[in-house]
Amino acid sequence: MKYFTMAELTSSATARRKRIDNTPDMQAKANLTALVSNVLDPLRELYGKPIVVTSGYRSVKLNRAVGGAARSQHCKGEAADIRCVSDSRAENKRLFELIKTSGLPYDQLIDEYDYDWVHVSFRMGKNRREVLHVRR
Repeated sequence: MKYFTMAELTSSATARRKRIDNTPDMQAKANLTALVSNVLDPLRELYGKPIVVTSGYRSVKLNRAVGGAARSQHCKGEAADIRCVSDSRAENKRLFELIKTSGLPYDQLIDEYDYDWVHVSFRMGKNRREVLHVRR
C-alpha cells in the first residue's frame, strides 16, 4: 500500500464515540489490501493528488450504527467511500469519472447524493463494473 494506510481504512469517529471495536479480521485486511492495490493506489496515481477515505472497513456493529446496508461490502473490507481533499462535488465527480473510464477493476462505483462522495469496491476475481447513482 503506497498511498493509504490500514489505520485510515479502518478509522471511524462513530466507532470511537460509541466504543465499537472496528478491528478487521485477516480476510478483511487482505480485502482492504487488494482494494488499495487494485483501485485506490492506481487511482491516486491517475488523479495526481491525495484522496480522502471517509469510510473504509466497518465491523457489522459499526455498520449498523451508521445505518449501512445489511450486506455492505464495507463489512468485508471490499469498499471505501472517498472524496477529494477540497470536498468539491465537481472534483468528486472527476474522481468518479476517472474510475469509470480508466479501466480500473472495480466491482461497484456509486455516485452518492450528487457526488457528495464516491463509493468504490473491489472483489477478487468477481468484479461487476456496476455503476450506480444514489439520490435522496
